[in-house]
Amino acid sequence: MTSVPTPIPSRTQFVLEAVKHRILTGQLAPGQALVEVELAAQYGVSKTPVREALKTLAGTGLVVMNQYKGVTVRMVDADMAREVYDVRLLLEPEALRRTVHGAADLDAAREALARADTAADTAERSLANREFHRSLYLPCGNPLLARMLDEVRDQAALVSAVAWAAEPSWEREAAEHREILRLALAGDADGASLALHAHIASFVDRAFPRPQGEDAAL
Repeated sequence: MTSVPTPIPSRTQFVLEAVKHRILTGQLAPGQALVEVELAAQYGVSKTPVREALKTLAGTGLVVMNQYKGVTVRMVDADMAREVYDVRLLLEPEALRRTVHGAADLDAAREALARADTAADTAERSLANREFHRSLYLPCGNPLLARMLDEVRDQAALVSAVAWAAEPSWEREAAEHREILRLALAGDADGASLALHAHIASFVDRAFPRPQGEDAAL
């Protein structure tokens, strides 16, 4: 029986997910070069799906494509981190408030929190934490709001990966996650929203503190 070649879109998706996973778990560091021919050899594909995957990653803000420097993992600095987290602060607490008001099922959030608590390594914990946050805003009842948060999700995870590499703060954030979920499960929409806002704000303030005397208002 003649084998059927894997369709190019499937190969592209395979490379996309593999490279994204390595970026978001810190295996590929900010500023690291991503060479098409090397990735193609590593994943056993031609350069075409690699090129398409990198274009998609550039569109989500995880990599930067430069005519002269080629493709590199996006660098994370304080300005970039604050821009991404400002979007989260504006949208994510409101999405959670709507999720709680709608009495949405939060089993996925509970399961993600349990996976984070029992994670075997940093990569597994990071992915579980991402799913925890997404499971809070996804059932908000407004698909556009959820998609807007999805659009900054990868960039937020990149910021987190850089911050955690410099100063792990898993235990503090896990405790904050448990409190957010407790309030949400209790039906306290405003309390859960405020706790989530404080959680997001405190993380970026700790990881990327503003220079002394700089106005914190954006």
